[in-house]
Amino acid sequence: MPQVLEFKLPDLGEGLTEAEIVRWLVNVGDVVAIDQPVVEVETAKAMVEVPCPYGGVVTARFGEEGTELPVGAPLLTVAVGAPAGTTAPPTAGEAAGAAESAVSSEYSGNVLVGYGTAGPAARRRRIRPQSPAVAHPTPNATAGPAPSVRAAAPAAPVALAAPPAPAPAGAGTAGGSEGPIPVISPLVRKLARDRGLDLREVPGSGPEGLILRADVERALTAREAPAAAAPATAVAPAASAAAPAGERIPLRGLRGAVADKLSRSRTEIPDATCWVDADATELMAARAAMNAAGGPKISLLALLARICAHALARFPELNSTVDTAAREIVRLPAVHLGFAAQTPRGLVVPVVRDAGTRTAESLTEEFARLTESARQGTLTPADLTGGTFTLNNYGVFGVDGSTPIVNHPEAAMLGVGRIIPKPWVHQGELAVRQVVQLSLTFDHRVCDGGTAGGFLRYVADCVEQPAVLLRTV
Repeated sequence: MPQVLEFKLPDLGEGLTEAEIVRWLVNVGDVVAIDQPVVEVETAKAMVEVPCPYGGVVTARFGEEGTELPVGAPLLTVAVGAPAGTTAPPTAGEAAGAAESAVSSEYSGNVLVGYGTAGPAARRRRIRPQSPAVAHPTPNATAGPAPSVRAAAPAAPVALAAPPAPAPAGAGTAGGSEGPIPVISPLVRKLARDRGLDLREVPGSGPEGLILRADVERALTAREAPAAAAPATAVAPAASAAAPAGERIPLRGLRGAVADKLSRSRTEIPDATCWVDADATELMAARAAMNAAGGPKISLLALLARICAHALARFPELNSTVDTAAREIVRLPAVHLGFAAQTPRGLVVPVVRDAGTRTAESLTEEFARLTESARQGTLTPADLTGGTFTLNNYGVFGVDGSTPIVNHPEAAMLGVGRIIPKPWVHQGELAVRQVVQLSLTFDHRVCDGGTAGGFLRYVADCVEQPAVLLRTV
């Protein structure tokens, strides 16, 4: 007899606790193979295709596109061992048997936290008693012909408008019951803790009484509603008149992560900015000579990255981070260079590992690879973390200067404006030269203005006279 196994949203790494469903790759009734991608989700770091560790027939999907799920929440259920096209619902006894021993001979080779690379061990689950008349579906579930083992199939069709049966004792956490609190997301726990809400008094609406963020927010609203009822009634007309009628766009996913990181940078880092104009004519000529000699073309960004790496070797204070808990400055041994990239999904900062040891050709290749991955939305969390210094070439947008925000927890960012012909005094005569504005925003905790100015001046000298770099070749 087929066993119905539940696949939960796995831990995607890098401390991520939730993800938004972007696109389902399978439908209810489809046959899936082991490790086949079944859903595309967006985390605060990247777009990820999630493979299913089970092979069989999809019997239910949990959540529509655009739904945000915490790690550990059900994604879908799969009937393992069912022939293709067979999706008959199991009886209550069969569902209970599958829940008592959900062991499949088919298992995933993918390393998914909570699933591993071997067959899942036998798990014993306490089956919640169901109302004999009604088996209510899990919220946000797109149920297929075969339901999950979490609810026994009803003997007769049940109207969807019928009210759900009350949760049995112990299914939720209301009434101060003892035992573990069914909460998966740390964000939910933090929200309740910050607002002084006892999670044992919150009934969960998720599978098996799982407490979701919506449950906590609903409980907080209900708690605060009586106290604010009278004032709210008095000011309701004025509030309605003052409320803006514009479009509201949720700050979540990548946009929310960028907002949080920039806000944290502005809050924690006492930044300062210095800038200088530089004559980039010789640098442009050097690049043209390199590319004319044959071989892979060298990008301007790669040459600027080489200059940054050499400057950081001379001024290591700017390749550091601040440990606020220990009140220490941590100077980092390697240069992992981030670069700002604008994509259809928003601003991302891919990281080139060990940029200080790479050649101009290697840097060009890595910049191209990461840029293409950013455009396609296929960057991994590892591609977006671990940077020690950021290079921001905002000149591609046709602007001369900027005061960039430091990419927390780094200590500095170099901004490069557009390179355009300008009048310039060269060798005592007025000439038209290729001029660029360079700006450095730095964390004033890691160094003083003299160090930052020295770094920026060295970068400008290398731009104006690339031969300076020959001393380190």
